[in-house]
Amino acid sequence: MMVTLRRSCVTVLTLALLAASFLAPLLLFLRVPAADISLALARKEFYREGTSFVKNLSSGHSSNGMRLNAIEQEADEGVRLPRGVVYQNEESTNVQSTSSENATVSGNVGDGGHQNKHEPGSAGREDKDLKSFNRPTSGETTSSRSRSSTTEKIREMEDQIIMAKAYLQFSLPNSNSQLVRELKLRIKEIERVLGRANKDSDLSRSHLQKMKAMDVTLSKAHKAYPDCSALASKLRAQLYNAEEQLRAHQNQASYLVHLTARTFPKGLHCLSMKLTTEFFTLRPEDQQLPNRQNVYKPDLYHFAIFSDNVLACAVAVNSTVTTSMEPEKIVFHVVTDSFNFPAMVMWFLSNPPGNASIQIQSLDDFGFLPADFSTMFMHPAKSDPRYTSPLNHLRFYLPEIFPSLNKILFLDHDVVVQRDLGQLWSVDMKGKVNGAVEICKNNKSSLKLETLINFSDPIIASTFDAEACVWAFGMNMFDLQEWRKQGLKGVHHNLTQLGQSRQLWKAGSLPLGQLLFYNHTVVLDRRWHVLGLGHESGMGRAEIERAAVIHYDGSWKPWLDIAIPKYRRYWTKFLDYGNPYFQQCNIHE
Repeated sequence: MMVTLRRSCVTVLTLALLAASFLAPLLLFLRVPAADISLALARKEFYREGTSFVKNLSSGHSSNGMRLNAIEQEADEGVRLPRGVVYQNEESTNVQSTSSENATVSGNVGDGGHQNKHEPGSAGREDKDLKSFNRPTSGETTSSRSRSSTTEKIREMEDQIIMAKAYLQFSLPNSNSQLVRELKLRIKEIERVLGRANKDSDLSRSHLQKMKAMDVTLSKAHKAYPDCSALASKLRAQLYNAEEQLRAHQNQASYLVHLTARTFPKGLHCLSMKLTTEFFTLRPEDQQLPNRQNVYKPDLYHFAIFSDNVLACAVAVNSTVTTSMEPEKIVFHVVTDSFNFPAMVMWFLSNPPGNASIQIQSLDDFGFLPADFSTMFMHPAKSDPRYTSPLNHLRFYLPEIFPSLNKILFLDHDVVVQRDLGQLWSVDMKGKVNGAVEICKNNKSSLKLETLINFSDPIIASTFDAEACVWAFGMNMFDLQEWRKQGLKGVHHNLTQLGQSRQLWKAGSLPLGQLLFYNHTVVLDRRWHVLGLGHESGMGRAEIERAAVIHYDGSWKPWLDIAIPKYRRYWTKFLDYGNPYFQQCNIHE
């Protein structure tokens, strides 16, 4: 009896196992989502020219709405690829594998980098994950809360657009297959999202759903066109084209900036013309500037400014007088060319510098200059007046211009003085000729001499150190007595002759100054002179405001339209825009 019963049980169990093995494949087949079945069709349609359109997706607003609904329904169903390995750290933060082939694109992804473990088919978990994207839990750390304001999702969407456009490149010309239309639609959706969101916290639930829908479409395209080598070649070609376009735009922008820097603004030209007209209406005795008796007193504070720009010179003078503790001891020596001489004199006649004294001279009045001085600095490859202007090179003749002075502070016309500079006359020059600020950071040269000088020449290489730190022009204290004593006039003449025979340094006065005052320069504290306001240097507000002199070196001068607004305001505050000349010439802040 027992044997018979045992045999019956074995028979029933065997039949049950056979039935299970037969029914299991049918059940698995029924569980496959519609999106997987449509992949084979999508792959075929990717290579077509659009000859097999579905009638209800052909044209019209109604068909577009049906097509959109169909795609959204397909995205909701999702494509479940093999799940990535999930790990859990000490803070119970889950990190999923970043492999694109193991990523889940079925709508079970939570916020970026913080996906919760869940079982397939769990209901309501997606809503919880989407809400946690913009609302961190109380158990998260400070660094975790800060991630909600990052741009991780935004960058991922940008990558999706790049990939979708790359896949579109593989479609045949004028192709209008379902997959192509779907890719174009997804691109428009993501671009619309990126146009409204700047960071991850700006993304709503619907935005994230569009992102997941794009993942589904990209998965279809990946399976429809699995040729990775062709895709890589296409992406490399796109990258090359993008780099070429960027390089062309950068060159064009650089050219336009330099072109703007070389032009003379219409308002400044108008100002110069009106001042010149006014000057010649004056009687000769009225054309003389006041306080001429202080011009050559050696015990006063003498400033030299060489400029052909009335507006720039006015700011340099006004800021120096305004910030000085003893303005009555200041004497300005302004040298300009013959064309701008009347305008410069007329400006300071109508706008005198307070208790300070001022002298204005013309470049043509200096008979000691070489006969070809006005043209000797012309360079065929350089048309920028910063390099070719005679006024820029006149600084090397300071002892001859001011034979009765012992010390003089040289200022470029593109500077603003923010502190009293009287203490510079008591600085110990240690027997040196030039007092200047070095262009170095953290005792490491950011601009070395070899960047300005040609050290392939044996004379240059044996005389100078290529690793020497470059100092700055723009605010320099010159000991004219030491200049004469050490015979630098002859050194300058020899260097000029040497430079005319072969190209030994770059254009401009800075390289020649580095050679002329090599081992003749005493380094000043960096706070006396801060550079970098004439280009985007990232200079901080604190560093600017504690500097005695700020310098707009570079192409973006403060009187040009291309000036940097955050830096320009330090310059404009020393101008009175209610001046009648400014109003007549439309010069405004």
